[in-house]
Amino acid sequence: MGLSPQRLVLATRNAHKVAELNRILAATGAGRAVDLVSLVAYPAAPDVAETGCTFEENALLKARAIAAFTGLAAIADDSGLCVDALNGMPGVLSARWAGGHGDDAANLTLVLSQLADVPTSRRGARFACAAALVMPTAGSLAAGQPPIERVVTGELAGRLTTSPRGSHGFGYDPIFVPDGDTRTTAEMDPAEKDAISHRGRAFRALAAVISELLGPGGAAQQ
Repeated sequence: MGLSPQRLVLATRNAHKVAELNRILAATGAGRAVDLVSLVAYPAAPDVAETGCTFEENALLKARAIAAFTGLAAIADDSGLCVDALNGMPGVLSARWAGGHGDDAANLTLVLSQLADVPTSRRGARFACAAALVMPTAGSLAAGQPPIERVVTGELAGRLTTSPRGSHGFGYDPIFVPDGDTRTTAEMDPAEKDAISHRGRAFRALAAVISELLGPGGAAQQ
């Protein structure tokens, strides 16, 4: 008889991110090892302030908090848009660049207005993502040891348009054109975007870690 999938909590209430990670886990085969749920399954879970100075710090802050709250392995990511002409900003402030957290339309509009006079040759940018897995194994807890923690990263270089295009994706996707393409990431279908995106690259790297730790013979099975 096979082992039951391990419950894995994705530290978000964003349905787009849940669907994206499910697609990636299924494509890599890691999905067979886990039962992925979001914070919708844990309505009392804390909202974790993203006070870190880097994407890696913020991803770990969230994963640690949710792992501690649920007692389960938890994944969190932090990602954002880094614009050359804005000295790498909005960066870790991408989700709240216009003031309110998660107001995609306002954030996108503000970035475009800040680049209004910037020529095409200077509209370079990159998407960056850090994804963290924190796993409080029974063995480590009994021994008073800290949880297992892994962090991986992914990037996608490109340039920004002068106006939004496309209806797929979310966040800054409608104004980001990857290097080597003419379409924005919002004009790509989900599978195409997953194959090249910063989050797709980070989550694929994390899928290997999930298989290692949560799959048959992994640390969670010890």
